[in-house]
Amino acid sequence: MFDSLTDETAESLKRRRETAFFSDHACSDSIRRSGEKRFTLGSPFAYDTDMIVGCPYFNRYADKTQVFSLIRNDDITRRSLHVRLVERTARRIGAALGLNTDLIEAIALGHDIGHPPFAHAGEKFLDSICYDRTGKHFSHAIHSVRVLDKIFCYDLSLQVLSGIAAHNVKLTDPVMNPSKVADFDSFDRIIEECGEDRSLVSRILPSTLEAYVVRLSDIVSYIGRDRYDTSMVGFGGEVSFSDSYIGLTEAEIVNNISVNIIENSLGKPYICLDKEYFDAIKRARSENYVKIYDRVTESAHFEFSVKPMMEDIYEKLSDDMRRGRYDSPIFSHHIDYINSVSRDRREPYGNDGVDVTVTDYIASMTDDYFVDIYRELFPDGRYAVNYIGYFD
Repeated sequence: MFDSLTDETAESLKRRRETAFFSDHACSDSIRRSGEKRFTLGSPFAYDTDMIVGCPYFNRYADKTQVFSLIRNDDITRRSLHVRLVERTARRIGAALGLNTDLIEAIALGHDIGHPPFAHAGEKFLDSICYDRTGKHFSHAIHSVRVLDKIFCYDLSLQVLSGIAAHNVKLTDPVMNPSKVADFDSFDRIIEECGEDRSLVSRILPSTLEAYVVRLSDIVSYIGRDRYDTSMVGFGGEVSFSDSYIGLTEAEIVNNISVNIIENSLGKPYICLDKEYFDAIKRARSENYVKIYDRVTESAHFEFSVKPMMEDIYEKLSDDMRRGRYDSPIFSHHIDYINSVSRDRREPYGNDGVDVTVTDYIASMTDDYFVDIYRELFPDGRYAVNYIGYFD
């Protein structure tokens, strides 16, 4: 059930590759807060990728689960694999369309770097805690921008940061036109407004064709892969999914949607899918939410272990910071650490207030670190998580 490019399109792509084809609609210029031009071997967006891969939090992708947490299984997808799957899919599509693959790579590799531990459930709990205490919402897409733009101050391009912020946009039409972000002042206002109204996160439109390609590749990558993981862990018994235009297996879904995007978007100033494919993607994604994500997030074990643990950690670290307990991990593992590895900050990290700093810290944690810091802070704590072991 694998679609193929038409002979005409395949031949056109071959000719374009032979002549180093670059689309007139590809993004070529980068805008930075500093106003400087930054290049790595001639490419401004390759610089952005280097900064993202070099970020200390990039390595933490390896112990942040994608969907299924608290399961000791080396074959279950972590975010490190997810961002690579998104990057590979997006680069293939982008190369075929003659788009800027360096920009695509940077957006893809950075898009989840602000995700908290414990996947969808962890984000839901952290958002609830933040809103209860500050009236501001937490979103991993917006926090990914904060990590790369405010915590580590890498002077990344507006095109990369806006692509990361927009990677959760709700797609409403099979024809996708970029919406330009004029400057950093406009972008900063959008980011601030998302804290006030979380629904705005899903309405941030990508500003480049490259960002739309990453958005679609993100969906394509997790639809099939999360279904694979579901079968791997035997989640809730046998889970069946509806047949559709886009296929059932991960390989079919990635191939078929990639082919359809290329067929409809080559040489165009927009990204487009056949309506049947667009509707099939929406149905498949909704089915994943009903049969996988919502069930995992609403699991009683998460609700009665991870959530109260996160609340206790938040309160304890907040109190430690207010009281200036410098032996607390909020200082030694977080504030001091960031200041030791950040060379481009104009002022020391940690001056944004207690709630912002504690939220930054919790969001940066991997699954295992979260469990360990709870034990460290509360040796006699009444909460604990139960892992499913390799032989359970």
